[in-house]
Amino acid sequence: MNADLVLEGGGVRGIGLVGAVSELDAAGYRFPRVAGSSAGAVVGSLVAALQKAGEPLSRLEEIVRTIDYRRFRDSSLLGRVPLVGGLLSLLASDGLYEGDYLESFLTGALGELGVRTFGDLRTGDEPTQYAWSLVVTASDLSRRRLARLPWDLPTYGIDPDDFSVARAVRASAAIPFFFQPVRVAGATWVDGGLLSGFPIGLFDTSSTPRWPTFGVRLTARPGRPPVTRPVRGPLSIGLAALETLLNDQDAAYVDDPCTVVRTVFVPADAVSAVDFGITRAQTDALFEVGTVAAQAFLSTWDFPAYVERCRV
Repeated sequence: MNADLVLEGGGVRGIGLVGAVSELDAAGYRFPRVAGSSAGAVVGSLVAALQKAGEPLSRLEEIVRTIDYRRFRDSSLLGRVPLVGGLLSLLASDGLYEGDYLESFLTGALGELGVRTFGDLRTGDEPTQYAWSLVVTASDLSRRRLARLPWDLPTYGIDPDDFSVARAVRASAAIPFFFQPVRVAGATWVDGGLLSGFPIGLFDTSSTPRWPTFGVRLTARPGRPPVTRPVRGPLSIGLAALETLLNDQDAAYVDDPCTVVRTVFVPADAVSAVDFGITRAQTDALFEVGTVAAQAFLSTWDFPAYVERCRV
């Protein structure tokens, strides 16, 4: 069975996406096209690469488990200056952390699977919307618009097939102020979640789909109150404001009934997206809730009913 897959961003909570994808895989689904933002771009790139290499998606958990979230705090030399390092790093480089660890990790993990550039993920299909098995989103601050990579790379004078997948994913996951932006062809790219953290409509067309698009979100299902976390002090308020901005950009359409019915909701609100000290127990719990959420979704999913209700 085929299904296109769209994965929401959510920082370190991305292991919840892995639990859901693993369960969808166990149910027999393959993913010809995958899209994601931020953490969803990280997981999505690995899904696309594993399938390209003919490797089982059961390896996805194994690979993601090797990520050392503490190393996301890869401060520059300026950033290591006592007391004022963070401020100096922000002023000099526009981010507390460099973001090199994530790109290095993905360069190695994807490279081992034979994926370095988007050319390695060519499908041979047309139109452009189907030409690559992966698309990730970044927010282009220079153009004030969403950059869909690799689709939009020609508008930057770049051949999509020559552009690094790891570099694109790093841009998609560059949370503003936390990680240095990625600058390409004079443009400044940051986290795709700033404009669209859950780009569920990327693969939709006006015709009746041959197979469904499944979305996976790192939030509770609409109608269920999310976890309330205390917010006190200027730093806590700043972090909460940023997370709110990143998490709520798509609210205008993601709560639509025809979006909800094709979405796996993983209630991951108890963990902060930028908790780089996340414990093994927390990642285990997130993986488990992702698995349970996908099981619940599959128990009610009915593709013909969805088409009749939402696409005819």
